[in-house]
Amino acid sequence: MQKTLKSNVVFIGTGLHTGTDVKLCVRPASAETGIWFRRTDVAAGKDFICANWQFSVHTELCTRLENEDGVSVSTVEHVMAALAGCGINNAIIELNGPELPIMDGSALEFVSGFLRVGFVNQTAPVRALEILEKVEVDENGAYAALEPYSGIKMDFMIDFPDVAIGQQSKSLDLANGSFVNELSNSRTFCANSDVNTMRSKGLALGGTLMNALVVDGENVLSPGGMRYPDEPVRHKMLDAVGDLALAGGPIIGHYIGRRSGHTATNKLLKKLFSDPSAFRMIDCDLEMTMCLPGAGLVWDDISLKK
Repeated sequence: MQKTLKSNVVFIGTGLHTGTDVKLCVRPASAETGIWFRRTDVAAGKDFICANWQFSVHTELCTRLENEDGVSVSTVEHVMAALAGCGINNAIIELNGPELPIMDGSALEFVSGFLRVGFVNQTAPVRALEILEKVEVDENGAYAALEPYSGIKMDFMIDFPDVAIGQQSKSLDLANGSFVNELSNSRTFCANSDVNTMRSKGLALGGTLMNALVVDGENVLSPGGMRYPDEPVRHKMLDAVGDLALAGGPIIGHYIGRRSGHTATNKLLKKLFSDPSAFRMIDCDLEMTMCLPGAGLVWDDISLKK
């Protein structure tokens, strides 16, 4: 069955790219609501933005959604990943600015907040997208695909010039608590050599060594080093989980990413929905629901670490 939060969860932090302070409140919502963002600093009637791939607009280094009135929210991928990874189907996400807080650079604090307040099961069945035919995009060295699979699986490969990252790959079945335990605490990352370039473009203005994993050649500049030897590829998978959540429900299938990012995943969803023969919508029965991300999660079952 669908689920939502038991109560509101509040997060206060700084936008990674804008560098501005923001307050975020994730509220429970009734069954069949889905996920919506609401800008509390915008006039009523223009303040809601649907968390759906159709409202995604191109932006560098993050995912941004924009409604028909031109009101936008950016860097939504981490909270979307946390919601999807916890199996939350319905929520209203309120914020008083244009960008979500980056917190520690991962989805850890969002996941922790959700697990602490707990969940409410609702009466409607979970609706999922079942992949029937392979769909793929391959542009400018970035490859992303969805193919039929009986569960929810992800394979990802990255290749970066900095020795501290290099080439990494990981495969993961995303059922139950695997997102929370394996991916949720992996931080966004960048090369130190790219910081000045990003800031010259008005990006990463709120980035620090405490909310991003920064590497320089073979060295990791962020205090404490990497949380995992393959933390960068885990974070790319985290991002993909969040971007795929913009499909509007869990995707029963196998996602493959090779050097892909936000743009490739969004183009993949556009291509998928342009071909009705490539997927079908299904109501998940109890057996399938118990295999979805977040099924049966409670705080005591989770081993989170920084």
